[in-house]
Amino acid sequence: MANRVITIGRQCGSGGHTIGKLLAQRLGLPFYDKKLVEMVAAKTKLSPEFIRSHGEYFHGGSIGHIIGYGTRFNSGVLKTGSALTDQLHQAQCEIILEAAEKGPCVVVGRCADYVLAGKVPTLDVFIHSEMPYKIDRSVEEHSLERERAASILTRRDKARAHHYRFYTDQKWGDAKNYDLCLDSGTLGVEGCVAIIAGAYERMRQGAGEKSASPPK
Repeated sequence: MANRVITIGRQCGSGGHTIGKLLAQRLGLPFYDKKLVEMVAAKTKLSPEFIRSHGEYFHGGSIGHIIGYGTRFNSGVLKTGSALTDQLHQAQCEIILEAAEKGPCVVVGRCADYVLAGKVPTLDVFIHSEMPYKIDRSVEEHSLERERAASILTRRDKARAHHYRFYTDQKWGDAKNYDLCLDSGTLGVEGCVAIIAGAYERMRQGAGEKSASPPK
């Protein structure tokens, strides 16, 4: 079977990380989400804290473009003169592609659907849900204050959307950019896992075959 990667974009609080992890366990595939932070840190020498806060969240130029401190990652060599955020994005892209070329896997976030388009076959998924569900999950699993949860989740999703737009020139969460868009609040985490796994197995068997194609 050709390499086939499942990419998962997700709204904050929708359970995308959990869905990706359970899906990878169910299918017996490598799982890349927080693990990518460690891999990028090792490759770039950037701090894990910087990678976590900037790897998917667009902060504009105030932090990324620091005169005399910004660097570019190019063929394994760090060179001064450009944005740390651009260095980070380039390193993430390289690591995602390296992981995909090793074999089938599950990758969460970080523009993976766009990064891999035209390079390896993918099943691209976006997980979303209504705010009450996202608030409940975030309060229970991440200990967010309920009164502040909605504003925090909205702000993070806007930063993710801006990051995706900046590096792909496409709209984050737009259904036409994905093979599946699933409401985790309606379907539940296990329901989403089952649907994605079913679609993946059908693709393995050749039904609804999707080959590598140019970026959507």
